[in-house]
Amino acid sequence: MENLIASAWQAEEALLTKSVRSDSARLSELLAPDFYEIGQSGRRWSREETVTSLVADTEPERDAELSEREASLITADTVLLSYLLQFGTSTSRRSSLWRWDGQAVRCLFHQGTPTTS
Repeated sequence: MENLIASAWQAEEALLTKSVRSDSARLSELLAPDFYEIGQSGRRWSREETVTSLVADTEPERDAELSEREASLITADTVLLSYLLQFGTSTSRRSSLWRWDGQAVRCLFHQGTPTTS
């Protein structure tokens, strides 16, 4: 259980780095084939749309600060992460569902909700 949670946090943090966000192969490793995201705008993004958008992003590296971290084990191989993210100049609440697929931990779902706090 602790390994799953630690691996999920490590992968979540990796997704916030420019080196991973600009690498379609690495993103494809971290995002499950059935991954989808609900973005801060409320739009639903497919895995393909997410990878394409992240790779095309030309914004410089932004500092990411995660706080108010929580991890909830959903099943023996699935964990829900939630946290407050300060990413550059924006703040949002984030939730991600990660699953161990027998080879690696992969993100199934992600949602970001903007906040003013």
